[in-house]
Amino acid sequence: MRNQLLLILIALVFVGIPCELQAQQVRKKVLFNDNWKFQKGDVSNGESNSFDDKSWREVDLPHDWSIEGPFSQEWASGTGYLPSGIGWYRKTFELTPDVNAKNLFLYFDGVYKNSEVWINGHYLGKRPSGYTPFYYEITTHLNKKGKNTIAVKVDHTKFADSRWYSGSGIYRNVYLLAVEPVHINVWGVAFTTPEVSQNNASAQVVVSLANKSKKATNIEVRAELRDKQGKTVASERKQVKAKAGQDAEAALSFQLSNPELWSVDNPNLYELHVATYVNGKRTDDYKEKVGFRSFHFDADKGFSLNGQNMKLKGVCFHHDAGALGAAVPKEVWVRRLTALKELGCNAIRMSHYPHQDYIYELCDEMGFLVQDEAFDEWEVGKNKWIEGWNVGTPGNDGSYEHFAEWADRDLRDMILRNRNHASIIMWSIGNEIDYPNDPYSHEVLNTGRNPQIYGKGYQPNNPPASRLGEIAEHLVAVAKQYDTTRPITAALAGVVMSNFTTYPDALDIVGYNYQEYRYPEDHEKYPNRIIYGSENGKSLDAWLVVDTLDYISAQFLWTAFDFMGEARAWPVRSSGAGLLDLAGFPKPEYFFRQSLWSERPMVYITTAKVQGEAENQRNRRAVPAYNWAVGDRIKVSCYTNTDEAELFLNGKSLGRKSSSQATARVLDWELAYEPGNLLVKGYKDEKEVTQHLLKTTGAPYALKATADRKSLNGSVKELAHIEVDVVDKDGNKVYDAENEITVSIDGPATLLGLESGSLVSHEDYKANKRKVLHGKLLGYLQAQQKAGKVKVTLQSPGLQAQTIELQVTDDGVNLIH
Repeated sequence: MRNQLLLILIALVFVGIPCELQAQQVRKKVLFNDNWKFQKGDVSNGESNSFDDKSWREVDLPHDWSIEGPFSQEWASGTGYLPSGIGWYRKTFELTPDVNAKNLFLYFDGVYKNSEVWINGHYLGKRPSGYTPFYYEITTHLNKKGKNTIAVKVDHTKFADSRWYSGSGIYRNVYLLAVEPVHINVWGVAFTTPEVSQNNASAQVVVSLANKSKKATNIEVRAELRDKQGKTVASERKQVKAKAGQDAEAALSFQLSNPELWSVDNPNLYELHVATYVNGKRTDDYKEKVGFRSFHFDADKGFSLNGQNMKLKGVCFHHDAGALGAAVPKEVWVRRLTALKELGCNAIRMSHYPHQDYIYELCDEMGFLVQDEAFDEWEVGKNKWIEGWNVGTPGNDGSYEHFAEWADRDLRDMILRNRNHASIIMWSIGNEIDYPNDPYSHEVLNTGRNPQIYGKGYQPNNPPASRLGEIAEHLVAVAKQYDTTRPITAALAGVVMSNFTTYPDALDIVGYNYQEYRYPEDHEKYPNRIIYGSENGKSLDAWLVVDTLDYISAQFLWTAFDFMGEARAWPVRSSGAGLLDLAGFPKPEYFFRQSLWSERPMVYITTAKVQGEAENQRNRRAVPAYNWAVGDRIKVSCYTNTDEAELFLNGKSLGRKSSSQATARVLDWELAYEPGNLLVKGYKDEKEVTQHLLKTTGAPYALKATADRKSLNGSVKELAHIEVDVVDKDGNKVYDAENEITVSIDGPATLLGLESGSLVSHEDYKANKRKVLHGKLLGYLQAQQKAGKVKVTLQSPGLQAQTIELQVTDDGVNLIH
């Protein structure tokens, strides 16, 4: 039945049915995620059309088989103690006669890893990279009448091949692209803005064209720019001639008066439309959101956007989301990026590889400045921890095995896919490639300060550090073939060593990882070098260096979110480096950073039992809760960006303190614990502008759940987040609750997973039950392609259950993207 539905949907896409969308679009980009078959383990002849896959499991993409578990010590700590192996995917479909004249492309946004693809038994190719998007033209291999079968083999046999959780399988979107024989090539539009000011802007559009027809063709290329109201504000036409079976290029340009500039606070975007015509008939149409902005890095003055100097308040993150593994729907990233905006973050480092296509679109729309990164290792493998971070003997499997053959193409494809995004301001060719002795080494490691070093001193048997400069020069040259509008950078971990090579000089701007202490001396020694923090710890001192030195433009915190892998020894299976946990719930450290970065008034308190004079100012045992024993001496720590804060215990003021009284940007009070309400108020210009309340809570009594939307669009399988709290009889959240919750779904929706944020839980991520952490749990609910009411019931032994309802709407099957 599902295959029949798919055929109907494809027919609706490709057949010229009378509707407005069909009248407007010639190019069809179909989300090709539904109705795949999956088999874990290798098979013989899995690419053959005659292969019997009836016993295989049906899955919808994106799909990550590693997250299905189970967790086990037999796997690697680096990748979260989760399994990998080999997997096969197959999909069978039919085309309508109207498609016979089309050219069809099969596009994968990412497959981890070593994917091999066949269509009707014909081998299309292999892509080792698990992160780089790729595509194949399948036109000449299709059965115009009858069934077509796509087969994909994914080989992730080397399970300890990464320093973080990678996932396994076709874990990103797949698209089917249908175009006329005369069309715009995939990634064939380059949009640049040579001049940008408040009054005027110029744009250049270079279009790569394909003529797959059998004769030379005159092609008219039209480009126009539309504002957010849909009004055309600039346009141009160009005639080019393309020989039969060959490509051609058209270069267009236009001027724009009083442009609405793109910025982090006002991310104004235009829509670029490009169309091709042959003999007056439209043969292709392409559209993409673009923006006008100017930016500049200066060795003395730092970074400026649209002529305004600013600091990059950045974070790094990986691509996973706990229970979802690496197959993360767009709605999840909307929620996560919204939390970063509220934090005061304005920049993101896509560590350490190209990410999902829609994340870049969201950064454009929401106003984040982006560093896009290509590689974590080059020609030699880094250490991959198997028994725990810095525990035991590491392995060295990794992407380096394919670097010599594929690096240039991977770098090219990253840039071609992403070059029109207004958010991207730099390309990175590598992360910590120069980590001392992992693998490169230099005699200088026998002397000086080396805060990051694997092994003691110079290792003569390791590859020489001189290779860093040689490879960097090559990669920079490759990158600049495809984009000269952005600087090329890399994140250096061993600057003390790299300074004795040509590596830093090969880069336009030089990122320093965790080496703030080198800023002043390197700025003086290399006055023309543009230095910024490409990966940094969360200490106050690390931020103050950026905040006080004009020539340091950025800090990128490690990390925004906890992530799977890079784990300590078992049973820990995830990294707790994030400001937010695996569920995207903020930790106290999030609010301390918000007090440093955000301009919106905020105040937040935590409490901790006083342990003595040696107790750290920001106690790691401090919690956003107020449950202690009567008579305990309690320290209350307050994070705020207001002028003053005042603490109240059960309505009685314990004193107002000004920001000048803070120690390390934290205000503190000590008190003898008594149950009740602990309230802090923040003041600006003598007026209360914000407050935060903690209450003494009773025993767990009930469950309280909320969904972030009341209705879901079934046609696009929209996702809702369901936040669940354990509460006492008065409805207060119980921070130390550890209850297990069972979730049942009735209606046209699927529970994709439950996430508590625990770094040590080995519960089944595909089960419908899970223990809460700090009294909270997050559920991911995805609509199915059927209208109806969804009832979500949450239960836990001894607690009052709760049921919430959502509505799935059927707005028609929306497969056009």
